[in-house]
Amino acid sequence: MKLKSLFQLLIGLLAILITNSCIQEKKRFKDNIVTKANPLPSWNESASKKAIISYINDVTNENSLNFIPIKDRIATFDNDGTLWSEKPAYFQLFFAIDRVKELAKNHPEWKTKQPFKAVLDNDIEELTKQGNLGLMTLLQASHAGMSINEFDAIVKDWIKTAKHPTKNVRFDQLVYQPKLELLQYLRANHFKIYIVSGGGVDFMRAIVTEIYGIPTEQIIGSRIKTKFEYNDGNPKIVRGTELEYNDDKEGKPLNIQKIIGKKPVFASGNSDGDLQMLQWTASNNHKSFMLYLHHTDAEREWAYDRASPVGKLDEGLNQAKTKGWTIIDMKKDWSVIYPYELSKK
Repeated sequence: MKLKSLFQLLIGLLAILITNSCIQEKKRFKDNIVTKANPLPSWNESASKKAIISYINDVTNENSLNFIPIKDRIATFDNDGTLWSEKPAYFQLFFAIDRVKELAKNHPEWKTKQPFKAVLDNDIEELTKQGNLGLMTLLQASHAGMSINEFDAIVKDWIKTAKHPTKNVRFDQLVYQPKLELLQYLRANHFKIYIVSGGGVDFMRAIVTEIYGIPTEQIIGSRIKTKFEYNDGNPKIVRGTELEYNDDKEGKPLNIQKIIGKKPVFASGNSDGDLQMLQWTASNNHKSFMLYLHHTDAEREWAYDRASPVGKLDEGLNQAKTKGWTIIDMKKDWSVIYPYELSKK
């Protein structure tokens, strides 16, 4: 009897511990669990959230006149400023800057030659003055001359330790929690999701596949010219120095047609560089959904639009309002912005 009683006591204590653990876990995540009842838990009960849910419910309902077959449920997302932050500059530029500093020991001429001098002097003002030509010079010098496998490994190593200059967290922590939930919500409703971004396609493939759960073949971006080398039985694809395709503005719908071969029914962006992609989506015969992210939160992220040199949203904002597209007001619509805020909350 004593042994049986002891056994029963241990079972009872174990049950209490498990129950308490479950209660604490539920308490911790009750406001941010993605469920059918609340598929976008980091979104406030705003017009943008309601519009998204209403659209998904409508086009996935077989009894609806707007029903979209699974094979046609294509969603396209910009990356910089849409799925993760892009200030004070695109994250790929910070990668290029770090690479230039690392390679500078083999290039003493860079100490007096722009835009390399600005990088080595940490002179962001001068670097900004160098414009797009200066940016391309940095990207060519820091990204070219290596195989695609070597480049992939370098980017993967960089993202493990590199930190954002003002947020002081790793760049891969600056993804938007509400957008991660939206990606999950779309996948749960059988949407095939593509990233269509102006960022370098190989740079994104090295990082964002793991973050967003989007396969590499569904990541579309700008690309530089490459060449094939047999290399005595060890084939390589080597990165060159010339830009082959700029996946921005009208380049986005052109690349979508070339690579995907179907118009999206759902498209999301944050800048004028995404406008043509949203226009192309709006022309779909199926009911379509165009979603703009408006950066309005200067305290938790950044506030910018019409005058910003990075992520300018001007004509796109005008058209979105005129055409009745959905606009996310970051400050009002999102209860959290980054995943690491969930633990603080």
